[in-house]
Amino acid sequence: MLRASLTDAERRLWNRLRRKQILGVQFYRQKPIGNYIVDFYAPATRLVVEVDGAHHTDPTQSRYDERRSEYLRKQSLRVLRFNDRQALLETDAVVGEIYRAVNEALIR
Repeated sequence: MLRASLTDAERRLWNRLRRKQILGVQFYRQKPIGNYIVDFYAPATRLVVEVDGAHHTDPTQSRYDERRSEYLRKQSLRVLRFNDRQALLETDAVVGEIYRAVNEALIR
């Protein structure tokens, strides 16, 4: 289900992904893919970025997340997952990982 507002962590990351700031690649937020809605998606690089809140540590949610990631991988998508804390407190490191994944996809 689409959410009207972003979490603080998603907002911080979105401010670094939007407007083609990473190697000129367009990211979309809350993008439907199959029966799922991913946090951020860059179709040019087939990269999905997920920001997981604290509820993702629940075993039931973790199993759901793994099934979801497996589905996305079967669609030939690469999935990067970060937790809220990483996105909020280690934003540069998270963006660095996303940059590397985008760069790798572009040189293939």
